[in-house]
Amino acid sequence: MTQSELYAPLFNPITLSNGIVLANRFSLNPITTNASSLEGFVTEEEVAYAIRRASSAPLQVTTAAYIEDYAQLFEYGPSIRDDRFIYGLSKLAAAMKSQGAKAIIQLTHAGRFAKVSLRDYGVVYGPSRMHLMTPIEHDVIEMSHRKIQHVIEQYAQATRRAIQAGFDGVEISNAQRLLPQQFFSPFSNQRTDQYGPQSVENRSRFGVEIMGAVQKVIDEEGPDDFILGFRGTPEETRGEQVGYTVDEFNEYFDRMMEVSNIHYYAIASWGHDIYLDRARAGSRPGDYVNEIVRDHLKGRVPIIATGGINSPEKALEALRYADMVGMSSVFVTEPDFVAKLETGRQDEIDLSIRPEEIEDLAIPHRAFKDLVEFMDFGGSLPEETREAFRQMSEQSAVSYFKEYK
Repeated sequence: MTQSELYAPLFNPITLSNGIVLANRFSLNPITTNASSLEGFVTEEEVAYAIRRASSAPLQVTTAAYIEDYAQLFEYGPSIRDDRFIYGLSKLAAAMKSQGAKAIIQLTHAGRFAKVSLRDYGVVYGPSRMHLMTPIEHDVIEMSHRKIQHVIEQYAQATRRAIQAGFDGVEISNAQRLLPQQFFSPFSNQRTDQYGPQSVENRSRFGVEIMGAVQKVIDEEGPDDFILGFRGTPEETRGEQVGYTVDEFNEYFDRMMEVSNIHYYAIASWGHDIYLDRARAGSRPGDYVNEIVRDHLKGRVPIIATGGINSPEKALEALRYADMVGMSSVFVTEPDFVAKLETGRQDEIDLSIRPEEIEDLAIPHRAFKDLVEFMDFGGSLPEETREAFRQMSEQSAVSYFKEYK
């Protein structure tokens, strides 16, 4: 078998249920580049980064765009919290779409992990009252019913703004401890009302209501082929403890499908080689998480495998229990990964980084602020590359201080 024949499955087109045809099986995953302004406006650096990667994958998802003041996780992340941001977001959408890719904006609320909101306002909200010690000692305020409805409306309004900005779709993230996942988790949800952890139905309620509100806006204002994506963590673990099982999360997803037309499901979590995670509990302990989800969905929704996929071999392996392959860190240093693989130049794929390449790669100068931490979490890039980023992070911090002193 030739190399082109070996990797051919990665280049088969795939058609979403709304008729959108994607040219191959790759997607560009969200990654934090800290390229927006402090207020959350899209910058020229952000647009340049997107243009450089416009041909990296046929489906591309932005970093987390926060939907309200108390939702912000990353210090220089993009905002979609009111209409002032539509103009800048339209420039970002156009850049992402400039080579034919479908541009998706991820709508997020960090809930009790909204560390920037904690710093700026001294307050974070979550499903339940909690007293936490990091990043500083603070209380998490339990969301009232009025606040719950306000946040659901913010997801809906953010969807409207995404449509007006020209994005091809929105992605609702229930992954990696963002607010909807916090409601589904018995670790963080100790409520006693209908949004509490007493049953899967109750734990699902907040996320299901978000998806229903988002779908309503899409039906009323979006084009017929507007994409609704979903990102989730199918099994929650903390050390040796399991918060919820893949079976429970599958039931949660089914409930969302009853009120919305989801076009893809990206599986995400923390750690190394997430695409190879095995279930710890539930009906099939020891089986691959992606395989359990795939078997449950039975082709209803394409699955995107993510986490630690950084080589052609891993991409092919990930496709075994998924329909698409999502990468993020790889595209920071090698935006031409897919093009090189498709044209038989896989030997030219280079995940290293040198200072003189920063300009060509259009990496924003504040990107190093959080990139190093996330790359260490996932381990998708070689250690020497991560060390180079650490050094650039220190240099960037010094130069930034001098510039704005």
